[in-house]
Amino acid sequence: MRYAFFITIFLLLQLFSAGAALSLQWWLQPWITPTLQIAIWSAIFIITNGLLILSIKRVFANSYRWVSGWMLVMHFMLLTALLISLFYGGYWLVTSLLGASSYESNMIFIGLRALALVIFLGLFGFALYSAYVPVVRKLSISINKPLAKPLRIAVASDLHLGRLFGVAAIDRLNRLMIDSQADMLLMPGDIMDDNTDAFNSYNMAKNLAELCSSLPYGVYATLGNHDLYGHEQPISQALVDAGVHLLNDDVFGIEHEGQPIWLVGRFDNHKRQRVATTDLLANVDTSQPVILLDHRPSDIDEHSQLPIDLQVSGHTHNGQVFPANFIVSAINRLGYGYEAIGRGHFVVSSGYGFWGIPFRLGSRSEIWLITVSGHTNK
Repeated sequence: MRYAFFITIFLLLQLFSAGAALSLQWWLQPWITPTLQIAIWSAIFIITNGLLILSIKRVFANSYRWVSGWMLVMHFMLLTALLISLFYGGYWLVTSLLGASSYESNMIFIGLRALALVIFLGLFGFALYSAYVPVVRKLSISINKPLAKPLRIAVASDLHLGRLFGVAAIDRLNRLMIDSQADMLLMPGDIMDDNTDAFNSYNMAKNLAELCSSLPYGVYATLGNHDLYGHEQPISQALVDAGVHLLNDDVFGIEHEGQPIWLVGRFDNHKRQRVATTDLLANVDTSQPVILLDHRPSDIDEHSQLPIDLQVSGHTHNGQVFPANFIVSAINRLGYGYEAIGRGHFVVSSGYGFWGIPFRLGSRSEIWLITVSGHTNK
């Protein structure tokens, strides 16, 4: 399986390289020479495979970011070429019917190249904006269990706290919590970006502690796959020290306006010996509201048949960069968004942060604000 993954990535990179070379060759067509053409193709393939080798050999820290970043550049080249081809197709259709002078044709070709540059830079700007400027998704649900007053739950998954997403992002999240008047914040996994190095270096614990203290019922979290890649203990300790209540294969009861509410948290399935959801539910009174934090949305079908009122998940990032969102949708029962399924309500967030590189296209940095209502006891 591992070899198949690497072979797939290698072939994709070669395909992207060929597409990027063709796109750049078209853009430079008025000045192209055989020597420049060879230089373009050679440079792109050398950069691609050079970065791939550096990443595999782990020559420097976070070398995968360079491969991801270069792949994004090539991807945006291909998207730009696709959009320009649509413009050119429309131009060709019109001129084939009406005719055009050679001067007009030359101006169109120059205009298309200028437009290509604008589109290419625009994609970067929009993707950067989508990664760093979150949107608040508001949702109201009603459960068939006692709840005297509505409960306002904020959800921020997949923060991936690290060098590219840290203190400013935590402070922004704190402001969003205060503005939204949330009762609690749930963070279903991938809170750190693999380790605590940046978290400690930039003293994010202070900002995270302020966030925890700003919410009436506090912050609850469970660990995701990136929190379990060899640094589970320091990540767990850092979160607990900052005031986060960790729910790793654990349950916790709170009271909201006198009404008991159960929070259930699962380890990500990267932890092979994690406890089954049914075993966790055996420790709670399921006649009362039950909220589950489960990093991956892979068990939604099973959970929809259990007495779980709300499940919050993340992990998928909604693909993060188009067209991966279509892949996420195809391989998951619910890859992104909200749906009422079976006995419960399910929310899969695209995440507050990002993985690898600070770009999103076809997805958006977000938090969910879920207002849960129930019926009053008589």
